[in-house]
Amino acid sequence: MIDVHKLRKDFPILEKKIHGKPLVYLDNAATTQKPKMVLDEIIEFYSSINSNIHRGVHYLSEQASIAYENARKTVKGFLNAKSDYEIVFTSGTTQAINLVANSFGSKFIEEGDEIIVSEMEHHSNIVPWQILCERTQAELKVAPFDDDGKLMMDELKGLITEKTKLIAIVYVSNALGVVNPIKEIIEMAHTQDIPVLIDGAQAVQHFPVDVQELDCDFFAFSGHKMYAETGIGVLYGKEKWLEDMPPHHSGGGMVDSVTFEKTTYADLPFKFEAGTGNYVAAVSLAKAIEYISKLSMMEITIYENDLLKYATEKLDAIDGLMIYGLAPKRCGLISFNLDNIHPYDVGMILDKLGIAIRTGTHCAEPVMEHFGINATIRASFAFYNTKEEIDKLIDGMHKARVMLCK
Repeated sequence: MIDVHKLRKDFPILEKKIHGKPLVYLDNAATTQKPKMVLDEIIEFYSSINSNIHRGVHYLSEQASIAYENARKTVKGFLNAKSDYEIVFTSGTTQAINLVANSFGSKFIEEGDEIIVSEMEHHSNIVPWQILCERTQAELKVAPFDDDGKLMMDELKGLITEKTKLIAIVYVSNALGVVNPIKEIIEMAHTQDIPVLIDGAQAVQHFPVDVQELDCDFFAFSGHKMYAETGIGVLYGKEKWLEDMPPHHSGGGMVDSVTFEKTTYADLPFKFEAGTGNYVAAVSLAKAIEYISKLSMMEITIYENDLLKYATEKLDAIDGLMIYGLAPKRCGLISFNLDNIHPYDVGMILDKLGIAIRTGTHCAEPVMEHFGINATIRASFAFYNTKEEIDKLIDGMHKARVMLCK
């Protein structure tokens, strides 16, 4: 069982005071805080072995390269990928999705083809496909969700035709916290040989993910949302797709041989890693995975689900408060509004109380359009949050209601 009060000591920033109040950090869907062992690893790397990877035969470069490739092995184990070369380091989920849109898209998407996304996608899993469709004259089709935030599976199935070449779907909605039936979607797609890309940015930090068990074709996530440094992300891709896909960026590191007559490319995964990657952040990701693995992903899931249930019950009891996305399976976050008060005004009051939440569209404007609203208040949780912090959020909401309701 997670000893939250003990492990909170691993996160130095949680001792900080904001406007003289103890920090209550409930903006974890945007980025998580970093444990001391991750921060120490970053400092130690820069202090002892920093050197550009895969570039030199000297000691520092060799040690840095080993650390980088060991980080890849750690990610491989974390996702249970078949091999290291199915793990491509990117700058984050956004770049990972763009990589597939540009590379897979240039090879496999033609005029008249179809790509399916859902209505609840983050902009990063909408705009790259829009751009691809504009470039190729393909069609982007959208699977709707109902007013509880539940993906409408019959409608999704009805969108699939012989022209469908890819389904790109979010595992956990960053605006609603709804967990989609990814395994079912993948099985449905694969019966018609349609590959599936999963946006896992809000999933991997909350529950175990096994890409072989899911049988997904692509899986993307970001390190900074799971206790690592910013500027690092992962694209998992099945070997058969990555081998067939052309490079999306070019430059040093992704080539085997270069002449003015012809360039040949490096083997996987390096043909997708042009230039100097964020090798220190990759090492920090490995250390973050080590940290959460010691806690046990299943224990994290149980604890965080208990927090979400507690917060939902407490918020639901506030007069005039509307919660969005009450599908049966949710995790990580809760989005809501209070009466006719603008979310930004509530956010400002909560900030003065030391409470960090997120307000806005959460880069998911179609979700806001679905509910006929402009924005929501979003509280998102990590395993270092407590029920006492949720109580402070509830008290803050009551104060905001008194101050702002007329």
